[in-house]
Amino acid sequence: MALGKFKAALKDYETVVRVRPNDKDAKMKYQECNKIVKQKAFERAIASDEIKKSVVDSLDIENMTIEDDYVGPKLEDGTITLTFMKEMMDWFKDQKKLHRKCAYQTEKITICGDTHGQYYDLLNIFKLNGLPSETNPYLFNGDFVDRGSFSLEVILTLFGFKLLYPENFHLLRGNHETDNMNQMYGFEGEVKAKYTAQMFQLFSEVFQWLPLAQCMNNKVLVMHGGLFSEDGVTLDDLRKIERNRQPPDSGPMCDLLWSDPQPQNGRSISKRGVSCQFGPDVTERFLEQNKLDFIVRSHEVKAEGYEVTHSGKCITVFSAPNYCDQMGNKGAYIHLRGSDLKPEFHQFTAVPHPNVKPMAYANTLMQLGMM
Repeated sequence: MALGKFKAALKDYETVVRVRPNDKDAKMKYQECNKIVKQKAFERAIASDEIKKSVVDSLDIENMTIEDDYVGPKLEDGTITLTFMKEMMDWFKDQKKLHRKCAYQTEKITICGDTHGQYYDLLNIFKLNGLPSETNPYLFNGDFVDRGSFSLEVILTLFGFKLLYPENFHLLRGNHETDNMNQMYGFEGEVKAKYTAQMFQLFSEVFQWLPLAQCMNNKVLVMHGGLFSEDGVTLDDLRKIERNRQPPDSGPMCDLLWSDPQPQNGRSISKRGVSCQFGPDVTERFLEQNKLDFIVRSHEVKAEGYEVTHSGKCITVFSAPNYCDQMGNKGAYIHLRGSDLKPEFHQFTAVPHPNVKPMAYANTLMQLGMM
């Protein structure tokens, strides 16, 4: 019975009660076990044929109210702090109960997409979502620079937080953390104008060491671009990629930085002229082979700041609102929370910035294209 094998236990209790009919303890345990067996049978009978959903799906933590007479530990903006932990341990020591809202709340990680040199929108993200810290981790998913004319401020801020919180602040490489993109779309020109050519070379070297993807809780894979031109790519294959270089024109490294999803099955030639477009069946096979739940990627401007495709298994997040001061799109970031990393989407709009136009430092040909 202690192992949860109630039917087998019931047979044993029946034998004991038959042999010792006057044993009150045996009779009581028999009745209790019989009750559990019937209850389990009833639960199976009324169970739905639908796929069982996580308990997390049924929780509405944001709208849980902490009553006025509750004087125990409380989370600050849903964040667990050292002070909270000390108060909670003392609270438990006195045999008191933590409020259910605090008991349900779990740590989250925030994923941001392309920021593209829009420094004042980056500051707005931190204003809305809190500064990075050991209890407020972030992942920025590539394309920090180019197009926007405050790329240097963006990347120095991001690098600063990476140095401050190396285990809680993560940066992945995008297709714009590459020499050819930086030469055309403004970052090289901006660094040379504000500092020196030598500093740009240093950024180029550092960009080559940025990770290409990140796997979370063995459930979610995050990359800037998307999936691959061929089936059969595993997480071990990704770990073996020699990333300290400029990306090649094809292969897994190129795909991680450049590919895009498409609504139809199969693969097609990319509208960008590099890598490929991949369909829902490609996503499904990759996730099944690598035992993952879904992918998060960026790389494409979206009107709402994010998009969920491929039956919820491919999520795009883009964090540069009113992209290039022209697109009128919202920005977004994602919270992955709880053991199942269920995504929560948060949108925001562009904020004012100093009167420096996007692409101010770009190659002349690119500037003409903006007119």
